[in-house]
Amino acid sequence: QVQLVESGGGLVQAGGSLRLSCAASRSIVSINAMGWYRQAPGKQREFVARISSGGSTNYADSVKGRFTISRDNAKDTVYLQMNSLRPEDTAVYFCNGFFRWTNYWGQGTQVTVSS
Repeated sequence: QVQLVESGGGLVQAGGSLRLSCAASRSIVSINAMGWYRQAPGKQREFVARISSGGSTNYADSVKGRFTISRDNAKDTVYLQMNSLRPEDTAVYFCNGFFRWTNYWGQGTQVTVSS
């Protein structure tokens, strides 16, 4: 089993930056892939970014060039650096980990971008 705890959300002006963190309860080296998803009010949860155990990354088109996902295996933590934030990035951001054929989710952290 895996517990994921997000932090780092908040209120920021358009054009600003935030860094989200996701701390895992077990070694992330053992987790096949970790990623970030987001859900805006009235919308479905959508993919944002993913990083594999080998370090390969992929991003949603809407965040390419602005967001960067990374991992620190020593700290069992995955990060999402978000730059050039836009009001449409406002959402609850969820950390995800796929481990032993099961998807695990954090509780989410709110990101609000004001115009």
